[in-house]
Amino acid sequence: MSEFLRMGGYAFYVWTSYGLAFVLMTALVVSPLIEKKRLIEGIRRKLRRERREK
Repeated sequence: MSEFLRMGGYAFYVWTSYGLAFVLMTALVVSPLIEKKRLIEGIRRKLRRERREK
């Protein structure tokens, strides 16, 4: 098992690549969710303003 984790002397590069891939894939999932929430809130604010103006 320890040899697997050492990756034949390339562990730093391999695990860094896995870590970076994980971070980027997580960002690709979370970013649209945050953007959706922001857009929905903006639409709600706009609708509230329009209702007050009438």
